[in-house]
Amino acid sequence: MIYPKKLEEIIEYYKKLPGIGEKSAERMALSTLDMPTEQVENFSTSLVEAKNILRPCRICGHITDKEVCDICSDEGRDKNIICVLEDYKSVFTFEKTGNFKGVYHVLNGLISPTEGVGYDDINLPSLLDRIEKLENPELILALKSNIEGETTTLFIKKILEGKNVVISRLSYGIPIGADIDYMDTVTLDKALDDRKQISE
Repeated sequence: MIYPKKLEEIIEYYKKLPGIGEKSAERMALSTLDMPTEQVENFSTSLVEAKNILRPCRICGHITDKEVCDICSDEGRDKNIICVLEDYKSVFTFEKTGNFKGVYHVLNGLISPTEGVGYDDINLPSLLDRIEKLENPELILALKSNIEGETTTLFIKKILEGKNVVISRLSYGIPIGADIDYMDTVTLDKALDDRKQISE
């Protein structure tokens, strides 16, 4: 151990963040110590408040500090076009494109029989409830192109068979297995425009 124990603890916490290795965590920890005490206190208070206040939107499952998120509350959005995503981080990525005028539905996971994650373990039942209240809805499935993503896509397609729902998916200029929330906005925008219908 070359650092004091408390500094080591801070480094270890920063290393838990995605994409942060040993060197980056060290720099971030040392930079935090160089911040004025008031800023550190405000930083820690903001983190705690965010954990306590932010929660899933009652309608779509996106993260919000209200009962219903700003996107679902926006009357200018087309409520009949629902982009289905694995997690709320992907919503922010889509919103950065600035071109999607529909709404979202966040599953907060994917079906994975090997991990014991089924239909009821993710935010799928509420998606069906939303669809039942819409006329001529379209679902855009923007899920990972891995086993879990494909399983979830096939399951959604199966349970909506015979219903008046158009189902499309992003075009695959997106690399296999890529995370939506790490896509650049140009690639994502093009994939959205070139989406392929897979069911009606």
